[in-house]
Amino acid sequence: MLGFGLVSLAADMVYEGARSITGPLLAGLGASALVVGLVTGAGEAAALLLRLVSGPLADRTARYWALTIFGYGLTAVCVPLLAVTPFLGGAGLAVAAVLIVSERIGKAVRSPAKSALLAEAAGAVGRGRGFAVHKALDQVGAFAGPLLVAALVAAGGVIWPALAVLALPGVAAMILLVWLRHRFPAPPAREPSDTSVSTSLPRTFHWFAASAGLATGGLVTFGLISYHASETGRVPIAAVPVLYAAAMAAGAVAALASGHLYDRWGARVLYALPALAAATPALALSTSTAAIVTGSLLWGAAIGVQDSTVKALVADLVMAPRRATAYGVFAAVQGVAALVGGVLAGALYEQSLTLLAVVFAAAQLLSAVLLTVTLRMR
Repeated sequence: MLGFGLVSLAADMVYEGARSITGPLLAGLGASALVVGLVTGAGEAAALLLRLVSGPLADRTARYWALTIFGYGLTAVCVPLLAVTPFLGGAGLAVAAVLIVSERIGKAVRSPAKSALLAEAAGAVGRGRGFAVHKALDQVGAFAGPLLVAALVAAGGVIWPALAVLALPGVAAMILLVWLRHRFPAPPAREPSDTSVSTSLPRTFHWFAASAGLATGGLVTFGLISYHASETGRVPIAAVPVLYAAAMAAGAVAALASGHLYDRWGARVLYALPALAAATPALALSTSTAAIVTGSLLWGAAIGVQDSTVKALVADLVMAPRRATAYGVFAAVQGVAALVGGVLAGALYEQSLTLLAVVFAAAQLLSAVLLTVTLRMR
């Protein structure tokens, strides 16, 4: 698990570092706010929805390692190449858009296969603990990458050198992956004649996917939080990446805590996710600097639980030969929910912050109800 965690640490430095500066990069290349939203939205949609293809492909071919390495390779290549886009003249914006979306496609390709490998490896130490350690190291990279980019941009006054430097952790991630590939076997493929493994996912999985979808859709995005913080003047623009890094640190702590408790208390620890998500809008979208910071930390903690301990329960609900497929379906549900929730949050933000907080709290309450159904069926 430590090896997988170090890979994610290095890779997160690459793509989270880039994501923290994508907006200003595209703006500098001549993009409007609409284009920035279109490019980043298309990237996130691709990162989630394409897992419907990559997950079943991993289970059908058992090429978990090949898909994992290829997906990380796209990230390691595409992000540093963004450094050349300011020198491409009129073509720079188009090339940057392709690279940003391609990096997200790499995320879609590797994630189900990587999660299946993690679930297999974590079986020996406890899946809650295993996914938690992995997520904590992942969040260290998500914390360090944006800070590194911020420091380099502040020192040089331009963006491209910071993107170029991200090639170093990208190379480190690829070296670690190749090393791990020769020391950890992939789960075996299911034989076509093996009737002991159902071709459909269990009902409990679908109930839990619905619960997690509501939790995801009812969690306001950091984009909206940072927009509110800067528009109200409560947080200086230069401090927004630092706030994001702090949220990532909170996510690491939450992942470790929830993973440890998952192995001791079971899946009921996941009730923490809707509780954290429900409290976020009321604090993060307030007019108090302290409340905005607190809400941002709660948002980070919710993300930490969502991306670690939630996956442990998916692994416990689905048999090994179908796990990559399950992770693909699960991510697609979350992707659609995130899109709907993001649009709804933006519309409600313009109307009433109180109404936004109430509607999103109601979504989290329903998420908790569906989680209860899942655990009783299980």
